[in-house]
Amino acid sequence: MSSHHPVSSESGGGPTSVELLAAALRRDSADLEMYAQVLTGTLANALPPGSVAIERKRGMADRLAGREGRVARLDVSLGEQRLVLNFSGGRPSGEVCKEVRGVVLSRRPVALDEWLRELAEAVATRAESDAQARAALERLLLGG
Repeated sequence: MSSHHPVSSESGGGPTSVELLAAALRRDSADLEMYAQVLTGTLANALPPGSVAIERKRGMADRLAGREGRVARLDVSLGEQRLVLNFSGGRPSGEVCKEVRGVVLSRRPVALDEWLRELAEAVATRAESDAQARAALERLLLGG
């Protein structure tokens, strides 16, 4: 383990750590299924239990083979911010929502890069005060 902590608050959680995290989150996006698996695994380790919801689509072949199916939608709830990523249609499309007590007050469609940046900012903020989240992000940034 190196002594360099890219997500540490040494830089005040500045743009560098967020950019590094967004780049790491973007790294495997060419293969959508693999990307969805990596992203959901990373998020499950970095965020509080119940923050990440995954919706899967199972075809007949998936059922026959006993597979879970492809990730169709990823829903990340962080306080009043809700980040939704849809994988249907061959290209991921994002949405950033403001939600208060289960009521969505606003929705904003965003490109994958902007969605990842919003996610990176939220996760980096959480990692500043949560050792488990910090450790998960270190593994992501180191490619492990």
